[in-house]
Amino acid sequence: MDMYGQKSKSIPQKLLINILELLFLGLAYWLLFQAGGDFIETNFGLSNAKTALARRLLIYIFHVIIFLRLGFMMLYLLKRRIPWEESLSVPLAFAVYYIGFSLFVLPTAKPLDSLDYGAIVLFLVGCSLNTVGEVQRHIWKQDPGNKGKLYTRGLFKYSMHINYFGDLLWVFAYALVCRNLYAFLIPVLLFCFFAFYNIPKLDAYLKEKYGQDFVDYANSTKKFIPFIY
Repeated sequence: MDMYGQKSKSIPQKLLINILELLFLGLAYWLLFQAGGDFIETNFGLSNAKTALARRLLIYIFHVIIFLRLGFMMLYLLKRRIPWEESLSVPLAFAVYYIGFSLFVLPTAKPLDSLDYGAIVLFLVGCSLNTVGEVQRHIWKQDPGNKGKLYTRGLFKYSMHINYFGDLLWVFAYALVCRNLYAFLIPVLLFCFFAFYNIPKLDAYLKEKYGQDFVDYANSTKKFIPFIY
C-alpha cells in the first residue's frame, strides 16, 4: 500500500494505460460489429446472433463511457504514483469488461426491452456514485485546512467505499444487458475482490494512517453497500 502515500504524475504509465485501453476498445469493436463475432463462432463454437445490433451498440457505448471515466480519473483525480506493473494490470482488468461482456452478448438476439432501460439507469447511477464521490473528495482535499484529515463527507458518509459500490452497480448493469447467465460471473467476482481483498487491504492502510479517526468512521458507517453492509 506504499503507493497510496506517494504522489507522482506518472505520465508514461498513464499513457501506456490509455494506449492499451484503446487497443482493447478496438478489439471489442471488431468482436461486436466486424468479423470478430464470426471468427469466435467458427473457431470456438460460441453462437453469434447478428440481429440485436442495438444491444451490441449499447454495450459498446458502455465501453466508451467507462474508458472516458477512467481517463478523467487518471488525468484529473489520481495524484498518487502508478507503478509500472499497475500500468499493465489496470488495462488487463478493464479488458475483462471490454472483451468479456462483448463475448457474452454475442449469442443474445433479444431486442432491447424495459429490463435493458433499467440497466441503463443502473449503469448511470453506478458511474455517478463513483465519479461524483471521487470529485467531492478531490475538491475537499484541495483545501489546505483539510491536509492530513480523513474524508468522511459527501457520498462517503453513506458508505466507506461508495466508489467501489458504484463500480459494482455499473458492472452488474453490463451483465443485465448481456442477457447471459455467465456474464454475472464478472460482478460476482468483482464483489468478492472488493469485499475480501481490496477493501480489507485499503482499510488496513487507512487505519494506520488516520488512527482513531478511521476507527470512529468505520464504527458509524457501512463498509461497502449503503444501509446494508
